[in-house]
Amino acid sequence: MAYEIPVTQARAELAELINRVVYGNERVVVTRHGKPLVGLVPAADLERLETAEREAREPEAEEIISTVSGFRDVGAGAAAAEPRRFGIAAEHRGPAAGDRRPGQGS
Repeated sequence: MAYEIPVTQARAELAELINRVVYGNERVVVTRHGKPLVGLVPAADLERLETAEREAREPEAEEIISTVSGFRDVGAGAAAAEPRRFGIAAEHRGPAAGDRRPGQGS
């Protein structure tokens, strides 16, 4: 269980609280009006928390990567000989070329 302390008292005893956390391996909850405000935990606990958060988000990314890596190139002929290109396949023609959308212009 964590040691609770009001914020006003925590200000006065910050050095002692840090020592309790680091050397006593305690957890301290600083409160304001009886409500938890912030927790002081050893750095190792914080690392474990951050690792757990990261791992909770990673399965989605790993699933996407494994799905994409499952694709293979099935093209043949000229398409297979052409070097791979990535990006947007579009061409900007400018205003002089006119509007070529169906139903627009002439």
